[in-house]
Amino acid sequence: MKDGFIKVAAATPQIEVADCIHNTQEIIKKAKEMSAAGARILVFPELCITGYTCHDLFFNETLLQSAKQQLLVLAEELKGTEGLIFVGLPLEYSGKLYNTAAAINRGEILGIIPKHSIPNYGEFYEARYFTSGRDIEGEIKLGDKMVSFGSKVLFECEEMPQLCVAAEICEDVWTPASPGLFHAMAGANVIVNLSASDEIAGKSEYRRDLIKGQSARLLCGYVYATAGNGESTQDLVFGGQNLICENGSLLAEAQLFKNETVYGVLDIQKLRGERRRISTWLEEKGEKHLHISFHLPMEETELYNNFEKNPFVPDCDTERAKRCEEILTIQAMGLKKRMEHTKCKSAVLGISGGLDSTLALLVTARAMDFMGLDRKNITAVTMPCFGTTDRTYTNACELTKRLGAELLEVDIKKAVLQHFEDIGHDYNVHDVTFENAQARERTQVIMDIANQQGGMVIGTGDFSELALGWATYNGDHMSMYGVNGGVPKTMVRHLVRHYADTCQEEKLAEILRDVLDTPVSPELLPPKEGEIAQKTEDLVGPYELHDFFLYYMLRFHFSPSKIYRIAKKTFEGIYTEEEILKWMRKCYWRFFSQQFKRSCLPDGPKVGSVSVSPRGDLRMPSDANVRIWMDEIEKLN
Repeated sequence: MKDGFIKVAAATPQIEVADCIHNTQEIIKKAKEMSAAGARILVFPELCITGYTCHDLFFNETLLQSAKQQLLVLAEELKGTEGLIFVGLPLEYSGKLYNTAAAINRGEILGIIPKHSIPNYGEFYEARYFTSGRDIEGEIKLGDKMVSFGSKVLFECEEMPQLCVAAEICEDVWTPASPGLFHAMAGANVIVNLSASDEIAGKSEYRRDLIKGQSARLLCGYVYATAGNGESTQDLVFGGQNLICENGSLLAEAQLFKNETVYGVLDIQKLRGERRRISTWLEEKGEKHLHISFHLPMEETELYNNFEKNPFVPDCDTERAKRCEEILTIQAMGLKKRMEHTKCKSAVLGISGGLDSTLALLVTARAMDFMGLDRKNITAVTMPCFGTTDRTYTNACELTKRLGAELLEVDIKKAVLQHFEDIGHDYNVHDVTFENAQARERTQVIMDIANQQGGMVIGTGDFSELALGWATYNGDHMSMYGVNGGVPKTMVRHLVRHYADTCQEEKLAEILRDVLDTPVSPELLPPKEGEIAQKTEDLVGPYELHDFFLYYMLRFHFSPSKIYRIAKKTFEGIYTEEEILKWMRKCYWRFFSQQFKRSCLPDGPKVGSVSVSPRGDLRMPSDANVRIWMDEIEKLN
């Protein structure tokens, strides 16, 4: 439960229809297994104590009394079992029969939730037996205690106040205005569903999409347990498709017809953060809901789910290719609109042979194609200076020619040396002045060329560089339209690779692949024996780590300690804990200290869920103090 994580489980026990004693023992066994595995919210199927397919036996007094008695047995047997446990059974209340979910915690039956929506169509005819529990509020006697019986109940954890759980039953989630909707608006961030949904061809896909969609729409965790093998097959077959979803993502799914138990770890902090962030999410105070407390042990939940090393990049090849096409098109369409609006017919950019300028050139070429203009309207300017290597120079020139753009070479060495003389800087002092003078000279050159042509300077800097402030202020930091400003460095690589894989021109693909193999560098220091002397990732750290940190900093606003915890798990065996902390310090320090550069960024398109644009996602003071974040990082040693 530390950092907002909680492990949940959905199980399908092997039941015998109408044998409440057998079924209860199976539930007890499963519950103890799930709790021992660390699950703290445990969900079983609809009517699991009796079985869903009892049909007219639900009218029988013997079955009803046995179900009620076995609920008491179950609660007693689970006194020492940690977790909030939901089981299904039929219960009589005020002379009517209800299909209910019972919530149990540490041996106590906390509440009974009746099903709202009673299906009476197709293969379902529950209205033959059960009454809708909509808007019921009252109490029922179970054993020697009175227990709340009602449709509007929230279960709140004493030890983890952010955790709020509510229940609905099967058909409830298939309705236009499900109980879960109102529970979520009243504060529930975990919805459990006790279900008995039969299998017919194609239904499993629909069901999966339904639960994923419900968790996304309600910004919640959703734990769905459904009936499986053991139910009567007189007319129906049940598959046990247990599902765990979180805000639209599928965390776990049981194989059909296996009666599997599935586990997932929900992040309650993340869900609450999303609700805070999204201004259209409105919570009611839940005055109409009954609030019932439950208890869980305070412990560190094992991180059962995996976190993607590259959260900005889809892991699936097909999805990644689709995403690359979308991003390239968004970038190009953004540039197309800006050029059409300004009546520009030409574009100018610096081409270095590195990743970012390569991507910018590819995007600009696509934009020209969209506008129906000749790629000769692109002027790619190579500006060799003290740090330029033969490899990057050759790639820059060949790439420009292969794409059909105009190549212009402007050697800036003389201009920079003259500038050093003018300001009294020693060429042999390779400090920040030595480096930034080159970057600013390059920017001046392409700006002036654009003025000559009546063209537009296309920015090449990417999202990760902007987040870390790895750009020369009013040097490569500045342009007239920054096409890469929303693209993380880890995604830049995949965009260039995608272009290489799909361009259907072997020589162009060969150049792009060599660009991908070239170390990331601003090439502002003289080469050593012809090789790049200044490698960016040696100085600021691995971009895959920084993009990982930035994703969880900016998308979900996690604390450094939480990001460090998931980074340790994600990069285990790749980076040591000391390395992760080292680069995390660097990331936070640079992110805060370099905000002034982001406060005056050129326009450029947002392409993903995170942006550092001062006009978009990130409104941050340039003089915010990083102290409390750094203090937290230091405590992680």
